[in-house]
Amino acid sequence: MVETAGRITLWGVEVFVAIADERSISVAARRLGVSPSSVSQQLTNLEAALGTSLLDRSARPVSLTAAGSLFLKRAQAILNEAEQAKAELTLGAMSQLSRLRLGMIEDFDADVTPRLLSEVAGQLHSTRFLLETGASHRLHDQLDARALDVIVAADTGASAPWMEVHSLLEEPFVAAVPKGLIGDRDPREVLKDLPLVQYTARHHMGRVISDNLARQNLKLDNRFELDSYHAIMAMVAGGAGWTIITPLGFLRAHRFKDAADLIELPFAPFTRRINLVARADMLGDLPRDLAAQCRTLLDTLIVEPAVRDYPWLKGTLRVL
Repeated sequence: MVETAGRITLWGVEVFVAIADERSISVAARRLGVSPSSVSQQLTNLEAALGTSLLDRSARPVSLTAAGSLFLKRAQAILNEAEQAKAELTLGAMSQLSRLRLGMIEDFDADVTPRLLSEVAGQLHSTRFLLETGASHRLHDQLDARALDVIVAADTGASAPWMEVHSLLEEPFVAAVPKGLIGDRDPREVLKDLPLVQYTARHHMGRVISDNLARQNLKLDNRFELDSYHAIMAMVAGGAGWTIITPLGFLRAHRFKDAADLIELPFAPFTRRINLVARADMLGDLPRDLAAQCRTLLDTLIVEPAVRDYPWLKGTLRVL
């Protein structure tokens, strides 16, 4: 057996950073795909090699010691250098990339994501793809924690020197209302007495909606706050209220399309942007190439059909 006591390993450093990020050995283990006992042992080995305690395991949540806080900066630098070295070695042979961890917003589940994966899999023959779908803020957190390599998500306003950002799509927020409710009447007069079924403010999109309503000093009867496009659109289709949504969200709940109308917001417009984000200089030209493929798919699968059905979206729902 090779003696490893007293040695600092890259795996041990990665384990330490994961625990420091998650503040939990069990959560870090799930993130790394190993057992909690393995994570605990790696931490013990690293602390033995450094000759100091890095984490207070008795605290809940787990907390950094003074030495742990000091070492964390070095540990992150070590992992960054390791990633850079790996990227430099694979730049000339990107087709041999062994694994790509991709995060996509749920809005693309039905059309864009399957097509993108199929196309990229045909180009990267030796690559294993790991897909994570979820809310934009969660995907950004996972990219920051190095749990994902590339994400396609709404712009949350966060920026950092390590980010490589490629803009993909801009879309307006619109109103979805029960079918035939508005007709020739003023939408503002009709909607003021109808409950707003609002997207949850626990997610970034919901906060964007709430912030814009507050800035415009709009007080609406928001009796309902949900975190599912399908649940929201089911209520709208059933006549229980109206909602503020994006064309992507409306199209994702397409089963309710015939029971609801999509109209422009009856007050000052606002938009959101979808970006592809990766760690700068880690994957060569791959993020740029993925972004180009995403734009083509978004134009074909999202923008063109939506503008055909709702011509007033032209120019506001657009590929960037």
